[in-house]
Amino acid sequence: MKSSPVSVVTGGAGFLGSHLCDRLLAEGHRVIALDNLITGNVANIEHLAGRDDFRFLKHDVTEYLFLPGPVDFVFHFASPASPIDYLELPIQTLKVGALGTHKALGLARAKGARFLLASTSEVYGDPLVHPQPETYWGNVNPIGPRGVYDEAKRFAEAITMAYHRAHGLDTKIVRIFNTYGPRMRPRDGRVVPAFVSQALRNEPITVFGDGLQTRSFCFVSDLIEGIWRLAQSDEHEPVNIGNPAEMTVLQFAEKIVALCESRSVIVHRPLPVDDPKVRQPDIRRARERLGWSPRVPLEDGLRQTIAYFRNLLDRGLL
Repeated sequence: MKSSPVSVVTGGAGFLGSHLCDRLLAEGHRVIALDNLITGNVANIEHLAGRDDFRFLKHDVTEYLFLPGPVDFVFHFASPASPIDYLELPIQTLKVGALGTHKALGLARAKGARFLLASTSEVYGDPLVHPQPETYWGNVNPIGPRGVYDEAKRFAEAITMAYHRAHGLDTKIVRIFNTYGPRMRPRDGRVVPAFVSQALRNEPITVFGDGLQTRSFCFVSDLIEGIWRLAQSDEHEPVNIGNPAEMTVLQFAEKIVALCESRSVIVHRPLPVDDPKVRQPDIRRARERLGWSPRVPLEDGLRQTIAYFRNLLDRGLL
């Protein structure tokens, strides 16, 4: 009888990594999750404790990585991923993008495994092309405060393609656009947890700048579906996965206030350095090559996310 595929997920206790672990297990994979818990949380995977097909190892992927036995897939999701994290952890962010990606690629090569890199829309920087297709090279300030994340991911993409070309490794690159859903950290600095947390506590909603900068929001289950399809595909070029439904940050704040039935008022603060003015994925490649497009309406996804944060608030964790 054919044995179950084995998948390694770095950053497996994080927001996206834990949802990916769930999906892989549902697809019959055995999963080994690695996380140093700098920004991950074991609470995200505690529901998997005791399963024979799941193992968690506390490990820093920038250190030597050895795992006995076969590995079929390596999903490299380890990285601080929000502005508040990579501004507080700039060197760790650069190290996991460079050294961590190198170690994860080395594991995949040693095992003959398929490798999937979680990259980001931030490789496009503050884009001069809108919406952003995968062929756009980006507009990134390499020495700005956000550059530690942007350039870490750009390097990660470069070394992933180098391993594909030099060693024939079967690699995939997903460029992830704004994603939201349950298990986001309340204080990670991104707009969804920030706005929802403030609205549920009836505190002022903090909008940076005039709020006319745009974002597009993809629910986590849609994102994971896209990643699953990419992992099964023969695609090697980067693929944008995100929701192209674009809205201003101010419109988004107003929607959160309404859905939370909140008494919060919106206040404005200065715009952070190098904050992108627009962000919208061109997903034609995902549609054409993966047959993927987002399915979850924004309000449906937000209601699930708000319910998660409301539960945290009721338990005194918000």
